[in-house]
Amino acid sequence: MPESKPRVLVVEDEESIARGLCDVLSFRGYAVESVTDGLSALHTCSTQRFDLLLLDVMLPELDGLRVCQELRERGVQLPIVMLTAKGSEDDIVRGFEAGADDYVTKPFSVRELLARVHARLARSSKAASETFHAGAFEIDPARSAARCDDTEVALTKREVMILKLLAEEPGRIVSRRVLLREAWEMNNSDQVETRTVDMHIAKLRKKLGKRAEGLVETVRGQGYRLWTGAR
Repeated sequence: MPESKPRVLVVEDEESIARGLCDVLSFRGYAVESVTDGLSALHTCSTQRFDLLLLDVMLPELDGLRVCQELRERGVQLPIVMLTAKGSEDDIVRGFEAGADDYVTKPFSVRELLARVHARLARSSKAASETFHAGAFEIDPARSAARCDDTEVALTKREVMILKLLAEEPGRIVSRRVLLREAWEMNNSDQVETRTVDMHIAKLRKKLGKRAEGLVETVRGQGYRLWTGAR
């Protein structure tokens, strides 16, 4: 049986851009659908399965940032690549804070767009691989879950990536910049000031609960590390 094509949903209200995106992606072997507003995007994502979402920030009915946030709150974990206006750094930061995985700025080249889509799909596939340990927890990337004794906690793919980066060398300090670059693929992380990492770490600690108390240690002014003595 032939392997199914990766499915991409394009959410773009400018007809010429939407048509161009669909044509390019279809030509490169993706199965593509498109909608023109945020409410339609939410409905389509709730009724169909996609492997990646290309989501414009500026949309009628419901903007892309709110769509992204709503999908993440619903537990939808597919990769989301935001389309932003050139130079809109605030949109980029807000997009990451809403749960986006990557961004492409307009006007963009076809080569850049395809590279981002391919990289994000490849990373998503790679993330769903072997389990690893973080303290007392066994992390299962394929299921986006953390297990400890008889308890299982649902994680986002980004939370899995954060734990993986910290668990690669327990005790080693991982800076916020490295986390932004690796878990968010924020290429200009040295120039962006954001509390996104701190907010995600706080949510992760709360999710894992008392069994993870002290597991992810804040090193003031430097970043975070996995404390090997955590219970």
